[in-house]
Parts: sequence; C-alpha cells; structure tokens
Amino acid sequence: MNRYFMIRRLVGPMILLLLGVIALLHQMHMVHWGIFVPLLLILLGVMKLAERAALESDGPWQQPTGQPPTINAAPESAPAAQNSPEGGRL
Repeated sequence: MNRYFMIRRLVGPMILLLLGVIALLHQMHMVHWGIFVPLLLILLGVMKLAERAALESDGPWQQPTGQPPTINAAPESAPAAQNSPEGGRL
C-alpha cells in the first residue's frame, strides 16, 4: 500500500486519540478543554507534512503498465437473422 494513503487513513483515528487523551487529562484536572484546538491544529499540520513527505519519497505517479482488460462488445448469442420473423430476409 502506498504510504500516502496509509497516512491519510490515520488522520481520523489520530484526532479521536487526541480527543480521548485531552478528555482523560481534563478528568484528572491536568489540562482544560481550551488546549484541544491548538493541539488539533498541530496534529493536522504534522499529518499534512507526513503526507507531503510520503508523496515526495514515492516519486511521480505513473500509469500502470500492461494490457487493459478486454471487454466483449456483443454477447454471444444467435445471429439476428435467425431470430427475425422474416427468416433472415431484410
């Protein structure tokens, strides 16, 4: 899996983890809820820097090589001339 997508998937859980830690520390009267917004901004900034670093280290995006999958345009069935009411006459 691409590191960029792995980092993108971690943003939501990291925010929930930060929220839980702040709630726990608030319950123990160590911090106030006012600290949440600055820490959230720092967390989001660090995650954006990590995404950018992952994109740079992977190099430019390249089209996958190989043949595209083949798609049958017409289903395999009896010819239309045999199914027509005129018996194949046009």
